[in-house]
Amino acid sequence: MKRLLFVFILFFSLNSFAQIERVEPLHWWVGFQVTELQLLVKGNGIGSSAPTLSYKGVSIESIQKGDSPNYLFLNLNIEKGTKPGKFEIVFKQKNKKKFKYTYELKQRLNKPDQYIGFNSADVIYLITPDRFSNGNTANDINTKMREKAINRNDNYGRHGGDIKGILNHLDYINDMGFTAIWSTPLLINDMAESSYHGYAITDFYQVDPRFGSLEEYIELSEKVKEKGMKLVMDQVANHCGSEHWWMKDLPFNDWINYQDNYLNNDILKTSNHRRTTNQDPYASQIDANLMTQGWFVSAMPDLNHNNPFMAKYVIQNSIWWIETLGLGGIRQDTYPYSDKKFMASWAGSIMKEYPNFSIVGEEWSYNPLLLGYWQNGANNNDGYQSNLKSVMDFPMQKNIVDALNEEESWDKGLVKIYEGLANDFHYTSPLDIMIFPDNHDMDRIYTQLHNDLVLTKMALGYLLALPRIPQIYYGTEVLIDNSDKPGDHGLIRTDFPGGWGGDTIDAFTGSGLTDDQLEMQHFLKSVLNYRKKSEAIHSGATKHFAPENGIYTFFRIKDEEIVVLILNKNKSPMSLNLDRFEEIALKGKVLKNIISDKKLVWDKTLELEAKGIYLFSTKLD
Repeated sequence: MKRLLFVFILFFSLNSFAQIERVEPLHWWVGFQVTELQLLVKGNGIGSSAPTLSYKGVSIESIQKGDSPNYLFLNLNIEKGTKPGKFEIVFKQKNKKKFKYTYELKQRLNKPDQYIGFNSADVIYLITPDRFSNGNTANDINTKMREKAINRNDNYGRHGGDIKGILNHLDYINDMGFTAIWSTPLLINDMAESSYHGYAITDFYQVDPRFGSLEEYIELSEKVKEKGMKLVMDQVANHCGSEHWWMKDLPFNDWINYQDNYLNNDILKTSNHRRTTNQDPYASQIDANLMTQGWFVSAMPDLNHNNPFMAKYVIQNSIWWIETLGLGGIRQDTYPYSDKKFMASWAGSIMKEYPNFSIVGEEWSYNPLLLGYWQNGANNNDGYQSNLKSVMDFPMQKNIVDALNEEESWDKGLVKIYEGLANDFHYTSPLDIMIFPDNHDMDRIYTQLHNDLVLTKMALGYLLALPRIPQIYYGTEVLIDNSDKPGDHGLIRTDFPGGWGGDTIDAFTGSGLTDDQLEMQHFLKSVLNYRKKSEAIHSGATKHFAPENGIYTFFRIKDEEIVVLILNKNKSPMSLNLDRFEEIALKGKVLKNIISDKKLVWDKTLELEAKGIYLFSTKLD
């Protein structure tokens, strides 16, 4: 009996050992400039095995055991010229038990320079997928996941929007005039609550099944490209969700920041959010450490990028998704919260492989000096170079709102955008900065402007004419607002009308929309579709004139195309003397109103109606 028990235990232990739980990246490709590939291998007792492989052009350069016995990290070298194919990695245990794992190297579908990122010719449509459209009700509830309910009345619950919902409405997005789509994260968030938003990822290689499948994500990318648009992926390098699979068995003793506190149930240290410590020459080390090493929130463990295996894992994961989806860009969440040396390495690694790619980093600061620090090419006193092409223009977003909300005076009102735009002297490339009226983390622009339709049109028209890359949040075109609960993120991310069967209002068709909503939708569609073909807005010179008498005038100029934007905050009609703009050389030229198609001759004066925006162009076709 004892012998039988011994045999059973031995058989069980060998077979449980032989079951590899995961190998990441899931597969790789041949033909990268960097020939090193790190494989994370997880399995019961895998650390005590010796791996070998035999495939022409591929070799194991080094093997690193984790602090946990259930991890091995294999550093492979894939020589240039290696052919795509499958090969077996043989794991041999000390008792001479062997088992095999088949790994695949694929052929890259596109050349590196064919991955074209977003630029100033694009306008990006930002979508929170759970709140946009429910295209497949069958995936609404997954009983294997921690949050199972669907409740559209709960602002912080899941509502059922998915990838299929986006696919179903690509024609609408394209017809509106958008040229790129950025979805908040679609990767799995197997969290007990608020899992809809996507920023607490629990598996960096798995699409959340409530959004759809990897195949649907790839289909979305392909369909987007077929329509001449680009797909931007929202990635999170700084943290993961507390229910991430590795949190139950961490590979190294320093895989996450403040790991001992977490394992010993001590008080977790959260970030002090003092982002200036990244630039401050006087910052204390304790403040700087807490900024980047503290957890963003207690449900999001902070990844330790000073661990070289974690650093490599995050870089490879980003490249895996670029290659898998054929991405047109990455938006990187909470950019200054990660170790800045690592982030420079991360961005540099991507740009080395994809020289025409684009990455935008989120730096929520209203100080242009801090924003400019993160853009590649900045002349920073500390010598820091980020390799980051684009940053998010929170300073100018605030200037636009303040300029339109404030009463006009010497230092308030429209002068805020006039002086705000003057800060472009600080940026290495203003054209590569992303501007927006709002996003998924702030009050809707219609709410910020006190539900004023005209002011909202002024804000959107202005930012779409700026030397920037614009981003518009879904539903802005139909005046979605959160005035009932300012600051409520769940309401900010409200459902797009018409995205669910039975909705009485359908913004996709216009059915049930108010006159103001239809006017806003028409206005934005007109500007976006003009902008698509406007070289002056894409890359022209910019000239603006200091605001006078509540009127601000702004020009974009390239060759024979001149775009004129006028913002009038006066509550009564005004007569604008055009002699002041003589240097633009418009006198006697015919201009077309971009919204109404009406034509006028630029002469001595222009009669302006009460408060509003005017957009003219010398392009008459």
